[in-house]
Amino acid sequence: MKYIKSSTLLVAWLVVTALCTSPVVLAGGTMKMASATINDVQHQWQKVFSQELAGRIGDEINVEIYPASQLGPIPQMAEGVVLGTIESFISPTAFLVPSNPKFKIYDAPGIFDSAEHLGRTIHDPAYRDVLEEIALDSGLRVIGAVYNSPFVVLTTKKVTSLAGLSGLKIRTFASPLQMEPMKAIGASPLPLPLSEVVPALQTGAVDGMLAGVPILTAFKFYDISPHVLDLQFSHIISVNVINEDWFQSQSETVKQAIREAGRAAETAVLQWGIDNLARSNKAWGEHGGTIYPLSPGDREEMSKVFKEIGTRLLLEDEVTAGEYRRFLEVVERNR
Repeated sequence: MKYIKSSTLLVAWLVVTALCTSPVVLAGGTMKMASATINDVQHQWQKVFSQELAGRIGDEINVEIYPASQLGPIPQMAEGVVLGTIESFISPTAFLVPSNPKFKIYDAPGIFDSAEHLGRTIHDPAYRDVLEEIALDSGLRVIGAVYNSPFVVLTTKKVTSLAGLSGLKIRTFASPLQMEPMKAIGASPLPLPLSEVVPALQTGAVDGMLAGVPILTAFKFYDISPHVLDLQFSHIISVNVINEDWFQSQSETVKQAIREAGRAAETAVLQWGIDNLARSNKAWGEHGGTIYPLSPGDREEMSKVFKEIGTRLLLEDEVTAGEYRRFLEVVERNR
């Protein structure tokens, strides 16, 4: 009898331990929404989504927004939404490539004419369901997609041309679609987490960084350097992904409300994001910064070379080739 009782207790202890250390998916409950940024279009999408969702289902889901990397660095948050320890994460698609390489197709340089063209493309009714489900094989569902900003390059010294970037160490995302174009113009790309960029710039470990002006302004990078070269070689698309197991645990009413709220929010914040870019550019100047335009010749050369690099990289990869061709059809349809 003692043996049976001890065995029973051991089994019970193992069950309790497993429940305490593994993510438990429950219907309803809390939706933790993570992001690395604050007071930008990603943060705005989260706030509008929360309002839209509450308007549909009240307090059935308790939305908690955690901007500015409160839930950890970007790789940790990206992994957390895959594992289910975080329900929701919004990020530029480049940071989600380790979770699913198909996100690379949205980072292709030189394919969008404008923010409005990008918005029409990613919100195309005939494509939006494809985008929602593009990473389901990784356990992720895209419930929001927004225009973020074009890429510029902050430099610690004044640079006004592509030739001026040659020989400089430039912080990039850990993506060939950023690293290879930088190599093509003679720069040395160095992928670094956002949290390490400031000390790297201050010590000279890097000479510049690729980013959007809204991020540079929000995090007061004008205190580090006032110099920005307006590359605009690609536009940043941010997507909000949620854990698919958590999503499927919800009632049909809640699932429908989440999808509707996500798309309502992305439509609502498109113009906000465009306006925020103008506000950020103005704020950069008001804090002593200067944004240097590329010459027409430099822009033409950059667009041609960078687009060729992106197309080659995406079509050579069997994981992305088919999805990229399909996406290009949507891009052209909305041009």
